[in-house]
Amino acid sequence: MGAITPAIRHLGLQPYQKIYLQMQSFQAQRNAQTPDEIWLLEHEPVYTLGRNGKLKHILNSATIPVVHIDRGGQVTYHAPGQLIVYTMIDLKRAHIGIKQWVNHLENTVIRLLGQYEIHANSDSKAPGVYVNGAKIAAVGLRVSNGRCYHGLSLNVDMDLSPFEHINPCGYAGLPVTQCKDLGISDSLDDLGNTLVRSLVAMGENPL
Repeated sequence: MGAITPAIRHLGLQPYQKIYLQMQSFQAQRNAQTPDEIWLLEHEPVYTLGRNGKLKHILNSATIPVVHIDRGGQVTYHAPGQLIVYTMIDLKRAHIGIKQWVNHLENTVIRLLGQYEIHANSDSKAPGVYVNGAKIAAVGLRVSNGRCYHGLSLNVDMDLSPFEHINPCGYAGLPVTQCKDLGISDSLDDLGNTLVRSLVAMGENPL
C-alpha cells in the first residue's frame, strides 16, 4: 500500500447537502497534481441513501430529511455526536486498491477501539465495523478515475433512536452502538485526531 499525505480539514457541524456538493466539486476539479484531503466533521440530522439504495429500507423518516447520494450502499443516519471522516484520496496515485482502502478504513476503526480494550470486527458481507454484532461504524465510497470520496462514520455520543426507523445499511433489525455506551469518554475531536493519525500511517505502525 502506498503512502498518502493528505491535508486535514476540521469543518465542525455542517448540513449534509452543502458538504456533499463540496465533495463532488472537489472530485470534479481535481487532477493528477491535486493534494489529497481528509475532512473531519459532524452532520445535522439526515438519512442518506446510496445510489443503489432501496426506499423500502426507510421505514419512517418522520421529520428527518432523506438525501439520495452517489456512494455505494443502502441507507444510514448521520447526526451530531457522530464522527464523519471523508477521504478524498487519489487511490491510483497511491497504488491502493478500492477493497484495500475499504479494509484500511475498517481496520483503522478496529485499531482505535482496540486502544480502549474493545474488540471489534469487520464483516466481508456487510462493510463497516461491529462490536458484539452491533454496528458502530459505517463505510461507503464513490470512486471515479481512481479517486475516491465519501468515507466513514463512527458513532461516538449521539441519539441512536432514529436508526430504529431504518434498516441500517439494508439489514432489518441490525443493532447499532456507540463509543459512549462502550465506556469511551474521550471527545469526538480527540477520537477523530487519533483515528486520522492511524489512517494516514497506512502500512506503518499506527499511533
